[in-house]
Parts: sequence; C-alpha cells; structure tokens
Amino acid sequence: MKKKFLILALASLLGASAFAQNRGQREYKITINDADSAANTDVDAKLKAAFFQVYPGFAQADGYRTKRNVVLDFVTDETSSIKAKAGEIKVNSGWVKNKSQKKIEKELFTALSKNWVSYSKEKHKGYSLTFISKDPDLDPTVRKNLIKTYFEIYPTLVKTFNNKSTNDVLFVVDTAYKAVAEASGNRILFSAGYMKAHPTDIDVVTHETMHIVQGYGYSAGPVWLTEGIADYVRYKYGVDNVGSKWSLPAYNEKQSYKNSYRITARFFAWLEQNVKPGLIAALDQQLRAHQYTEQSWSALTGKTVDQLWEDYGKEPQKVTLTYSSKK
Repeated sequence: MKKKFLILALASLLGASAFAQNRGQREYKITINDADSAANTDVDAKLKAAFFQVYPGFAQADGYRTKRNVVLDFVTDETSSIKAKAGEIKVNSGWVKNKSQKKIEKELFTALSKNWVSYSKEKHKGYSLTFISKDPDLDPTVRKNLIKTYFEIYPTLVKTFNNKSTNDVLFVVDTAYKAVAEASGNRILFSAGYMKAHPTDIDVVTHETMHIVQGYGYSAGPVWLTEGIADYVRYKYGVDNVGSKWSLPAYNEKQSYKNSYRITARFFAWLEQNVKPGLIAALDQQLRAHQYTEQSWSALTGKTVDQLWEDYGKEPQKVTLTYSSKK
C-alpha cells in the first residue's frame, strides 16, 4: 500500500534557488507517492528539500497561476532522471538513489526550465538579468533589445534613485499575459502580444525597471504619483522614445494630475523646469521612506499640488521637451 507524505511549508522566495526570486512568502506543498517509504527515508528527505529550494522560484518566474500544490511520483521507465512541470514531478526511482542533494536540485531546475521556450542568464558589471520566454515566436531582435536596454538603463536608475535596489532582475515574456507589462518584486512580466505589435517600444523596460527601483511597498502613496514618476523617468532617461513614437501629451483642461502616466509625467516635467529642480527625486525618496503625505507638496514647493496644477494650466506650454532617440 502506498503511503503519501504531505509537506506543508512557507517557502521563502529569498532562498538561494538558481531561479531569480522575489521577496515575500507563498505557501507550497508537495505530496510524495512512495511505495517503499521506509527504505527511502533519505531519498524522500532530499526530494522534499530540493522541491522547496527550487520550485518556489520556478513558480514565481512562471506566473501567478502556477500550481502551488505538487504531486511527486516515482517512476521506472518514463524518464532518465526527473521530469517536471507545474504541479507535477516524476522522478526515476533508479536514478535518484545515492544522488546528492545538489545533484537532485540541479536536475529539478533543468527539468522545470524545459517548460519554457528559452531560459538564459546574463551578467554585466555587477548586474544580472534572467530572461525567460514562453513565446516561440518572440523576435530575436526584440529579445536582444530588451536585454540591452536593461543593462543600459537600469544601473543608471539604481545609482540615481535607490542604490539599495536589487542587482538581479527577471524578465518573463508570457503569451498568456494580455496587458502591456508589470513589475512585481524583481520580476517584470511582458506581454508577448504587445511586444509583437510594438517591437520598438523598448523603453517599456525603463518604465518597469523604475518600478523595481521605486520599491515603495504598500500604502506608500497614490497610484497616480507612482505611475507618474515612472513615466517621467521614462521621458527623462529613456533610450529611444522617438523610435517607439512615445511622447507626453499636450495639456487640455479636461486633464487631471491624477490621470497618471504620461499626463502626470508632463506635469512633472513642467514642475522640474519651472518650480523646483529635483522635486521628483525628493518625492520618490519620501515615498520609499513612507514619509509622503499631501503636505509634502507644500513643504517642498510652498504650494499644494492642486495649486501647482492650476499654475500649470495657465502656462502649460512653458516647458521644453526633448525625447531620446537611437538615430
């Protein structure tokens, strides 16, 4: 009769897994189906340890919907070592005997990474980037440009705004993701469909990596401010906004600084040139320290944000906008 061993644990995403990982904790569990558990106590323990060392990082990289409950079966002829996918691991019972913990972890990592079209990790001057693609049709040029933009812009953002930011970032291009892109922890998720339709929009990397640098956590400030800063940074530090036909929209009276993104970013450009140079960096610092309040505007500029927006509306053309270009 088979005995099932159920392990329930909080697997920290700060572990030393070979996959890039994120801060925080997620609950994972593994059920090991072992027909001879008494004789395999040591093997089972190694498999459990390997699971919690490797699988959480795979799940974080793979996506939000990746199964957290995993069943591990021993097999004799289906695999030479380990086969694995979300929610399912198969281990060759003959292969695993007398294997070291390190060897089992390496094989599990290799098996899980085969679920993606491609997996690579590059390092340059103290920064690393793990790149995962789930898109078999991803243009190699787009992939190359995304990676190049990361190494070109991210170190600058870290040194300028937050030198405590991680130097190990994960990019995932996903066919199931339907928005544009999003950042969470050290991971940036890109829509394969969007990148196919907008192959020149490489400065989506600038916007999203700024979110990593921001690292505000929860309840630090309003969303419009967070997104406005990220788009302002894209405007100021982007590498090819002209190539992606990206620009800040002209002011009109129906707008609000709470519209976020490019509308807010243009307002910020106006503030930097006409009110207080360095204002956006100061607000960024306050948000990260969770010291931002509505009174921050008055303390930094002598006026409320509503008063500043009113001033902007009177002279919105009083700003010089220069866009980056690779040409």
